[in-house]
Amino acid sequence: MVQINIERTNNPNIIKFVLNKMLVDGAFEFSSLEEAKNSPLAQQLFKLPFIKKVFISANFIALERFDMLEWGDVEEDLKEILTAYFEQNKPLFQSESKKAIEIYAEETPNPTVQKFVTNQFLTKHLIEIKNKEEAKEVPLASALFKFPYVKEVFINQNYISVTRDKSVEWFMVNNEMRQFIKDYLSKDNPIVTEAFRPSENQTSESNLDMNAFDETSQKIISILDEYIRPAVAGDGGNILFKSYDPENKMVNVILQGACNGCPSSTITLKNGIEATLKQFLPNEIEGVNALN
Repeated sequence: MVQINIERTNNPNIIKFVLNKMLVDGAFEFSSLEEAKNSPLAQQLFKLPFIKKVFISANFIALERFDMLEWGDVEEDLKEILTAYFEQNKPLFQSESKKAIEIYAEETPNPTVQKFVTNQFLTKHLIEIKNKEEAKEVPLASALFKFPYVKEVFINQNYISVTRDKSVEWFMVNNEMRQFIKDYLSKDNPIVTEAFRPSENQTSESNLDMNAFDETSQKIISILDEYIRPAVAGDGGNILFKSYDPENKMVNVILQGACNGCPSSTITLKNGIEATLKQFLPNEIEGVNALN
């Protein structure tokens, strides 16, 4: 029997519906009906005029609304819709017996990093490879490092951020890289080997044991996850919580992907991350340090 619990979040525009079973391995975010073309459930939800975004991960579905109503007006109706959907054993995603691989390239705020987005789920880990030696158990990264201009590789759920060196500009090699990634994925080549074990910096915060952190750290992780990470991921990067020092009230975070070494990282950090944390935790946050 399907059981769904409603959970409010720190963001009043986002609500979570938590199920008593696992839904997916990884996470999927949809911002429009077009993006949700391979998810019948997300498509159904987007037909509701107040739904802005749909996020499916682990054992929950998170929804972001437009400011035309309050969640209290519709949350029970949404719960009934989701319950009926899962009790009918409808699929979360359309059959992908041999779905054509699609790759499109996006520029990022970091001019040396290009983001290649795919319609295929790649990994549940956050994989950051800074050199050929680190790519031993990540065949996709190893293949990318065969291009002489590839400096770093960052792999997230449905995209790959590639950092180039100064020998080329992206307009010179963008099509080449895009086609290579498409061909690699179309042949069902592996992303990681069976021997791959994620390092501390390659573990998604959805897999963290929250009980291992103090109350303030848990709040920080939640704020980063709901407010900061989606925007950062949109630019081909990621942010991980590293630690919180209650004595000096400093937060240490790790910037990955396009954020690492990005000329705008300092501005993003001070004006975005730090300001947001101070807004929600005004008496507990003094500042933020970025660790690469």
